[in-house]
Amino acid sequence: MRLHGHRGARGIWPENTLLGFQSTFDLGVQVVELDVLLTKDNIPIVTHNPTLMAATTRDESGAWIETDDLIVWDYTFEELSRFDVGGIRMDSDYAARYPEQAFLFNHPIPRLGDVAKLACEPAYTDVWINVEIKSTPLHENLTPPPADLAKQTLAVITEHGLQDRVILQSFDWRVLQEIEKIAPNAPKSHLTYLERDKPTMQPNIYANSPWMAGASNAADHADLSQVIADLGGAIWAPFHRDITPKSVEHAQKLGLIVNAWTVNEPSDIERVISAGVDGIITDYPARVQRCLLQRGLSWREDLFV
Repeated sequence: MRLHGHRGARGIWPENTLLGFQSTFDLGVQVVELDVLLTKDNIPIVTHNPTLMAATTRDESGAWIETDDLIVWDYTFEELSRFDVGGIRMDSDYAARYPEQAFLFNHPIPRLGDVAKLACEPAYTDVWINVEIKSTPLHENLTPPPADLAKQTLAVITEHGLQDRVILQSFDWRVLQEIEKIAPNAPKSHLTYLERDKPTMQPNIYANSPWMAGASNAADHADLSQVIADLGGAIWAPFHRDITPKSVEHAQKLGLIVNAWTVNEPSDIERVISAGVDGIITDYPARVQRCLLQRGLSWREDLFV
């Protein structure tokens, strides 16, 4: 049951940093999940939000930025490289969510190429990168056109010869549509978040959703899996609370890999293991490792328990 370190391993290391990715690989976790956006000069960088996060970003003087409205796409890579994203502001809600995360200094936003170079080092030739391409159809000024995101991301992957060691995923299925045009054999992962009473983020699966690139709305999980399979997807990546053993089984019968996100609490980890998912995306890889070991399961082929 494959284990993916979410944003590296956000529960213990600063998210989306080179140190976090390398440390996660050194834990024996063979897949890291990361987020990609483009700079003003079209360089794919590894950061989650379309705007810099005030809770995790310090300027050159070490002062925290004051607002969450600095759009990543408005800055060149050289300008962004001056920010430090190695720590969390202690009076923020984000710090309360991740109290065990290390506070570090001098950790800039990396390029996707920097992570690709790390994955090419001799010690890490068995690792994979799960690349989430960040895009939104709701606010066009926040992120570049899907075609540009797909083109630049694939260019970096091809440059480093990682075509056979990447997963390409997005909530904005228009990006995956563009990837299909350029690299039809690339494994595409369709991220999904269903409508709910109190969503913590923007759902992308609903009637006439612009996130679904014109695909028909799915009335239930079984239909959703079929939609993804019909689009040529290789992977269904649902929010962990949106799955059932039945929906996982149905997706797998259609030939889809099922990677649940972001599974952190032990009770949720146990539930998705019981549901039979293929992969678990988590901020706390060690928690998942322990749960798998207790069941006599493994997260890599060369580990026998």
